[in-house]
Amino acid sequence: MRRITIWLLSTVTALVLLFSYRTSTMGVGGGTSAVAVDRGGATPGTGDTSTGPPTGDSGSTGDSGDSGGGRYDGSVAQTRWGPVQVRITVAGGRITDVTALQVPDGNFRDQQINDYAVPILRQAALTAQSARIDTVSGATVTSDGYRESLQAAIDAAHLR
Repeated sequence: MRRITIWLLSTVTALVLLFSYRTSTMGVGGGTSAVAVDRGGATPGTGDTSTGPPTGDSGSTGDSGDSGGGRYDGSVAQTRWGPVQVRITVAGGRITDVTALQVPDGNFRDQQINDYAVPILRQAALTAQSARIDTVSGATVTSDGYRESLQAAIDAAHLR
């Protein structure tokens, strides 16, 4: 009888420990991200402190129908690890800035990946002046979502 009791308690303890184990993809891992994620306020690093009305998917905060200038939001790309959305700033028919409005940040590893990948994707988009940019190694899902949202923003701005 004593052996059965010990075996039962050991089994229950093992099951409780097994089901309480939290993986890295199950929630917030803490820490802060260095990626500038604009939540509808100023565009980081530009000194622009104006706040416009919230925009929806492929919305425009710039001149509608004119690719001369303004800010254009891409659609929200739903990826495996979370939503990705970018905003482009257009001046003189050229993309002058790309800001990540949303990137996956559900845990510390997502933040690490995006701290590395988003600046590379931004620079590639500014250089290419299009959504035809390379995938960042180790950030395939974010890169795919970034390209999708970037293309929607470019379409909204009526650029090439």
